[in-house]
Amino acid sequence: MSRGRPRTAIGTFGEIAVTDLGGRYRALTRYRDLDGRLRKVTAVAGTPRAAQARLKARLTDRPGYGSGGVLGVASGFGELCELWLVDLQLRDISEGTKTNYRDDLRLHVRPAFDAYTLGEVTTGRVEWFLKRQAATSYSRAKHLRTLLNQMFAFALRHDALPRNPVEGTSPLARPRHLVHALTLEQVQALRAAAASWRTGPNVKGPKPDGKVRDICEVLLGTALRPGEVLALRPCDVTETTAGMVIHVQGTVVRRTGVADFRQDHPKTDASNRRVAVPEFAAEVLRRRLATMGAGEQELTIFHNSHGHVLTLHNLRRTFREFVKDAGLDGLGITPRWYRRTGATVIARGLGLDAAAAVLGHTSTAVTQGHYVAVDPTVDHAPAHVLDLTLRSAHPDGRLLRSPAGDHEETLLEQIDDGDEEVGQL
Repeated sequence: MSRGRPRTAIGTFGEIAVTDLGGRYRALTRYRDLDGRLRKVTAVAGTPRAAQARLKARLTDRPGYGSGGVLGVASGFGELCELWLVDLQLRDISEGTKTNYRDDLRLHVRPAFDAYTLGEVTTGRVEWFLKRQAATSYSRAKHLRTLLNQMFAFALRHDALPRNPVEGTSPLARPRHLVHALTLEQVQALRAAAASWRTGPNVKGPKPDGKVRDICEVLLGTALRPGEVLALRPCDVTETTAGMVIHVQGTVVRRTGVADFRQDHPKTDASNRRVAVPEFAAEVLRRRLATMGAGEQELTIFHNSHGHVLTLHNLRRTFREFVKDAGLDGLGITPRWYRRTGATVIARGLGLDAAAAVLGHTSTAVTQGHYVAVDPTVDHAPAHVLDLTLRSAHPDGRLLRSPAGDHEETLLEQIDDGDEEVGQL
C-alpha cells in the first residue's frame, strides 16, 4: 500500500507558493472545499508578504470549517450573538427564559468574549470564564454554561466550528447548602408573624386583608411555586369525597416593562398537574372562595382591589416583613422556602417519586390544556402527610427533624434550579 502525503482536511489549505511575476507577486495554494475537492486559490500584490496576506484573507472568507455561509472561525463572537438571538426569538420556550438568556448574554457573556473571533474562543478560555463566574455564583455559572453550550452548538450546526469548546470544560461543583427547608419552629414563627402583622393599636392606615398570610398557608400546604398559587382560580378548585384537589394550569409571571399577568400555562408541561390539598390549606381556600360570586370563576382567588392578579413584588415585599417580625432576618428565607419545606416533608414521608409528582418535576404528570373533571386517581397521601406535619394545631414535626435521605439534595436542587425564571421567587 503506497503512502502519500496526508490528505488535506476540509476547510484547510496546503503550502503557499509565491511567484515573481515581474514587479508583482502571486501567492498560490490549494484549498480543500466542503465538497472534498482541492481547488487552487491565488492572490496578487506588490510584495510577497502582501500577496500571502491577501491570499489568507481570501481563504478565511471561503466556505468550509471557517465558514458555513454566514459564520466562520474568523467571524466575531458578536456576529454569533446577533444570529443566535434571532434564532432564540423563534424558539418555543417561555418569554421569561428568553429574557434570562438575553440578560445573561448582555451582562456577562458578551463582555467576556466580544473581542474574540469564534476560532479564538477555546475550551481553555471558556473554562477560565466559568471558573471565575462560579467563584461568585454557582447558579450563574451553571446558567452561563448552558447559554454558551447552546450558542456554540448553533455555530456547530452552521459549520462555523469543528467542535463545541464548551463540551470539554470541567463539571461545575455545586456548593452544598446548609439550609434547605424551614424547621417546624420557623414555620410557626412565620405563622404568628403573619397573623399579627400590622394589627397593633398604633398601626396607621388600613388593616391588612390577610391575602399574603393565606397565600403562605397555601404555599406551605401544596408546595406550589408562588406564581402558581397566585394564578389559582375558582374553576381550578374541586371538592371530592377524599378532599380538595386543585388543578395547576397557569402561573403569574413578571415581564420587563409590563404589569404582572396570569399566563394560561405553568412553567413546563409537567407542571400542569392536579394536587390534593391538605385540610389546613383547603380551609383557607374555602374561606376565600366563599367571598367570590358565581360569575368570578375565571378571576384569580388572590387578586387586588381592582380584580387584577396580586403581584409577585407585593408578595415578596410583605413576606419580607413577616420574616423580619418573626426574627428570622438574615437567613435568606423567601416564599420559595415553603416549596422546599413541602418537598422535604413528602420526600421523607412517602419517597422522592411522590415529591417529584407533587412538585411537577415528572414528565408523566397530567398535561391538559383546559380544566376537566378531577382524575379520581389523584394521590391524596402527600396531602395527608403535609397536613399531619405542617398544620397550625398540633403539628407532628418528626419528618422535618429526621435526617435527609441520600437523594434529597438532588430533589431540592431541582427546586432551586428549575424554578429560577423571571417572576419566580
